Amino acid sequence: MQTRDQAFLGTEPVGRLLMRLAIPTVIAQLVNMLYNIVDRIYIGHIVGIGSLALTGVGVCMPIIMIVTAFAALVASGSAPRASIAMGRGDRDTAEKLLGGSFSLQIAISLTLTAVLLLFGHEFLLAFGASENTIEYADNYLNIYAFGTLFVELTLGMNAFITAQGFATTGMMTVLIGAVCNIVLDPIFIFGLNMGVRGAALATVIAQGLSAAGIALYFFFRLPELRPRRSNFRLDRPLLSRIASVSVLTSVQQSIMNFGILLVQSLVNSFGVATMAAFAAGVKIDSFAYSPAQDFANGFATFVAQNTGAGKPERVKQGIREAALLSLSFCAVVSALVFLFARPLLTLFIDPGEREILAVGVHYLRVEGVFYVGIGLLFLLYAIYRGLERAGMSVVLTVISLGTRVVLAYLLAGPVGEIGIWIAIPIGWVLADLTGYGYYFRHKQKLLPQEQK
Repeated sequence: MQTRDQAFLGTEPVGRLLMRLAIPTVIAQLVNMLYNIVDRIYIGHIVGIGSLALTGVGVCMPIIMIVTAFAALVASGSAPRASIAMGRGDRDTAEKLLGGSFSLQIAISLTLTAVLLLFGHEFLLAFGASENTIEYADNYLNIYAFGTLFVELTLGMNAFITAQGFATTGMMTVLIGAVCNIVLDPIFIFGLNMGVRGAALATVIAQGLSAAGIALYFFFRLPELRPRRSNFRLDRPLLSRIASVSVLTSVQQSIMNFGILLVQSLVNSFGVATMAAFAAGVKIDSFAYSPAQDFANGFATFVAQNTGAGKPERVKQGIREAALLSLSFCAVVSALVFLFARPLLTLFIDPGEREILAVGVHYLRVEGVFYVGIGLLFLLYAIYRGLERAGMSVVLTVISLGTRVVLAYLLAGPVGEIGIWIAIPIGWVLADLTGYGYYFRHKQKLLPQEQK
């Protein structure tokens, strides 16, 4: 009898299954984006200090991103391995990974809380807080620090549940947190006159409710995923298994960030108009192709479970159908961005800034036409993550960003800023060719034999 954690292993058409997995993940991402926008609107309307408060909270964002990055790294090192174990029917290994991952996240969150409370002020100054904004940044971070445990556990449990195919539950977790935060923000900020502290407190409470909700669902509705008490411990072999993927993911992210900084530095050399246009264009990019990225993250689960179950033909079929879905979506988005580049840019740029808009439209119509390249690259990351070949993802990142940086610096002099825009999709395409070429050449080695 097929259990709930074996949902990806049955006979349901692969395309329909992938959509059922991807749609809730995409909705959760869009809801999270909406919440962040609403949260900034509330903070920006605090009477008398709106702009200063918004700037102060903005200084906290890099630190908050570091907190969430720790949770994501632990989840990236354990969730795919748990999916493979569940697909193989090795429930004991999956439970050990789950319990060990949660124990590690609790230890990390408690450490982060202590560090933020002791050194948060110094971090904020290092990240650019001024005399006018440091008070608001401190007020926000000192309260947010107490919510790191909720952040770590929510992201960790969400990753595990989604990795077993329960994407709708993950979506509901995000919805609970976002709705609670949107409701509580005006109560604490304006009703109780707490200002920035109220925004931080609303966030911590919402995260706590979200963590409690997913924990209750996890432990009472999904007994097949519930680890035993003995699994909640940190042992060296388990940490080594988690770290082997987490470290590679960290390296991949570091390479990406370093490459982006190098490109940003080159863009800055072309002046304020190009800088502003590029900043707006990148925001549109991230919103335009984030559904393709979320779809790929869900697809990694499909690959991992079916690989663990020894179903190579279903993995191959899934790769074909996932590539078709991603190509179709990205082609439509590219067409929309090409046609509506100027109206999209005016969401971030004043319509009177004609020079900036002209540069931004040029950027979107050169780079945005090739979203299929980044869509396929996201799928490659997912495939190799699901096959426990995280090192290949690092190789593809080096190719993509290395090509982008080298070509951008080579072409920017002779042809100007368009050289930077052209270099981006060329990097995507070269990484795609490498990744898919390696897959087709080593397909038999990458995928196990069909189990009888």
